[in-house]
Amino acid sequence: MQKSEAVIRKLLLLAQIEVNGKNPWDIQVHNDRFYERVLRDGSLGLGESYMEGWWDCLAIDEMVDRALKAHLDVRVKNETRYLFAVLRAKILNRQSSNRAFEVGIKHYDLGNDLYQRMLDKRLNYTCGYWKEAKNLDDAQEAKLELVCKKIDAKPNMKILELGCGWGSFAKYAAEKYGASVVGVTVSKEQVSLGMELCKGLPVELRLQDYREVQGKFDAVVSIGVMEHVGYKNYRTYMQVVDRCLKADGIGFVHTIGSNNSITTGEPWTDKYIFPNGMLPSITQLGSAMEDLFVMEDWHNIGPHYDPTLMAWHANFEQAWPGLQQKYSETFYRMWRFYLLSSAGAFRSRSQQLWQIVFTRTGTPQPECRVS
Repeated sequence: MQKSEAVIRKLLLLAQIEVNGKNPWDIQVHNDRFYERVLRDGSLGLGESYMEGWWDCLAIDEMVDRALKAHLDVRVKNETRYLFAVLRAKILNRQSSNRAFEVGIKHYDLGNDLYQRMLDKRLNYTCGYWKEAKNLDDAQEAKLELVCKKIDAKPNMKILELGCGWGSFAKYAAEKYGASVVGVTVSKEQVSLGMELCKGLPVELRLQDYREVQGKFDAVVSIGVMEHVGYKNYRTYMQVVDRCLKADGIGFVHTIGSNNSITTGEPWTDKYIFPNGMLPSITQLGSAMEDLFVMEDWHNIGPHYDPTLMAWHANFEQAWPGLQQKYSETFYRMWRFYLLSSAGAFRSRSQQLWQIVFTRTGTPQPECRVS
């Protein structure tokens, strides 16, 4: 047994994961180069070697949950590569206006056929709310209702949505509450399909960077865009909200959050799924809001992302026979690893999902805080 294999086997046992074991969370190694690659490249090597068929696992979600609870991500980290990524993030603004549309092109424009088969009927691509829901459609509708209650949605209310996706929230707020919504996104495919789905409603979806939005609104909402904003731009984001929010308006952010303040994204996810993405921390968001807003409510629904991702994965697996003519086997393994490893990350509580309600100084506290 080579030294790299012995090291990896020993580390995996700390998480009660065996190589070629019989449990669903055990990994089956097909290529002995796997061990050296993971030691050298950490999580990037783990994900890439899975994409290339070097190893398999029946329950990647359970494997990742166990690995993160045992802190294997910290134990296997190429410090030189990590420090280079941090240095690059400090030198460059990886989420600048010039780079803003990259994630739209590489991720959200992959194909509406993929997302229509994977997501719920309203095309929500963010965490559902499973408190009383039994299925994905109900969980996502409950999430939209929760957001509307938190911002006290009402007829003729003017809402700005920064990062509107396919218009799921905009359509719901317009249909159920009679609100008018302007939404912006960096995905042309989302605008095209979203405007079709919102036809006849007081909804306008634009292909536009959030920094360019003008106008005054009763509420400014973002549901799953803060992950693309970047630590150098959190203050800019809050200043955009401040500029666009009426004096007595209400702000709302729904975002995945990190337990630690970081300046760069997870390497494999950054390279293959969400380019230029990174997760904010409580400290970073709080600092960005300071002297602009009053934080009214900070609600963590992170555990609800696990069943959301598992439902997306089940839909993706069921739809794969109809998708494989367009998408490659490597894509299948990449997407499977993305969904299941993400579920494992939320199950281990390594990542959170925050809903934050905020107003301005002098504004009465909202009555519709719902936690």
